[in-house]
Amino acid sequence: LHALRNAEKELLPGHHAFEWQPALKGVSSSTAVGIIDGLSGWTASVDDSPTDTIARRFRYDVALASALKDLEEDIAEGLRERGLEDCVCTAGFSVVIKESCDGMGDVSEKHGGGPALPEKAVRFSFTVMSVSVRPDDADEDVTVFREPKPNSELSCRPLCLMFVDEGDHETLTAILGPVVAERDAMKESRLILPVGGLPRAFRFHFRGTGYDEKMVREVEGLEASGSTYICTLCDATRAEASRNMVLHCVTRSHAENGERYELWRTNPFAESADELRDRVKGVSAKPFMETQPTMDALHCDIGNAAEFYKLFQDEIGQVHLRAAAPPGREERRRWRAALDKQLRHRLKLKPVMRMNGNYARRLMTREAAEAVCELVASEERRQALRELMELYLQMKPVWRSTCPARECPDQLCRYSFNSQRFADLLSSTFKHRYDGKITNYLHKTLAHVPEIIERDGSIGAWASEGNESGNKLFRRFRKMNARQSKSF
Repeated sequence: LHALRNAEKELLPGHHAFEWQPALKGVSSSTAVGIIDGLSGWTASVDDSPTDTIARRFRYDVALASALKDLEEDIAEGLRERGLEDCVCTAGFSVVIKESCDGMGDVSEKHGGGPALPEKAVRFSFTVMSVSVRPDDADEDVTVFREPKPNSELSCRPLCLMFVDEGDHETLTAILGPVVAERDAMKESRLILPVGGLPRAFRFHFRGTGYDEKMVREVEGLEASGSTYICTLCDATRAEASRNMVLHCVTRSHAENGERYELWRTNPFAESADELRDRVKGVSAKPFMETQPTMDALHCDIGNAAEFYKLFQDEIGQVHLRAAAPPGREERRRWRAALDKQLRHRLKLKPVMRMNGNYARRLMTREAAEAVCELVASEERRQALRELMELYLQMKPVWRSTCPARECPDQLCRYSFNSQRFADLLSSTFKHRYDGKITNYLHKTLAHVPEIIERDGSIGAWASEGNESGNKLFRRFRKMNARQSKSF
């Protein structure tokens, strides 16, 4: 047990000594800091209501130092492989960090005699994506470590656990405020940490990409997902996005959201509420955490599968023939039951209360499309459905894989062509569904993928999947069941 305790101590933040040059603004220089109260570092002003919440976290810089020490052998080995012996490289290391944050819904205990309130939790975590170094005589960085499994819960290190509802903006900002402050301080400074026996200097680059759309909108000050301003990457409205499905550019940024919030707050041109809202394109709160304008592969999968699930029901009920009279609730229920029964019978796919990643992966397959086609009356519609699924399956690996240029170069090349064809199908054959409206994730899938991949090299590697898998572990440790309703 003692050996285990000691091994554990070395893995947890607070064990290794390090220093920052220059020293971090507003952060204590002591390095032996373990788990701290989530609210420490938050200076409450007089008018703040006391936050009644439980949160625990590591200090961000201590956690990063610990993560790098954990990777010490990998970094040393990477240096050896590149022929960069120790003496050459002591400065000039860059570390790229992926940040993820996700609300976990209800985590109350199964048979706890606790409060009748649902307990909700939020987890914030980070993954060391890569470590590179610039040798003294070189012009560009050499990568000495790259995370082989960026979406595994094993590479995803928890930084902060809080019992908060992710919709409770005030408490969320109070707890993540100090984390953001530490992160901002670290951007201006270098970490001096002994790796492989020599002190080395690391600079950190933070990229907040592991957020679902709800969380991005929450921390970037945008209106909720149902807003007319459909996208967290561009200024398109829902109607524009359904008219022009493919040709949009990524224009939003954290800085711009901040400027727009100032406009919204001050209304310098004395405009009416509608004009002002159009000017700021749906920014209506102060953005407090910088996220990378990208799209989350896991939630993209889930969002698109949810849409196809509805589309399948429409096809079973032949909605395209009934533009005049929209179907009633009972009818829709019948179609859904028929679809569920068929999927269960053909694919052994049990219906779920909420669309999740596993269901989405199994629904978006040729087999599922074929099963649905058996319930569709006209051959023409069956062909359209098959083609839609086929195009989707051609597009999906591009935003799912860790390195599309290596893993699926052909699909990457054809992406724009496929997305254009997909959009044409939606606006002609499935016009009844996409006339003046489109779902948020379909818009991102069709309009923004090539540009993001050109900029970042990947979408899949930066997904929130590791953090979501970590949520599962958290539930496991609390001995409760994931999202199972307690009403029966």
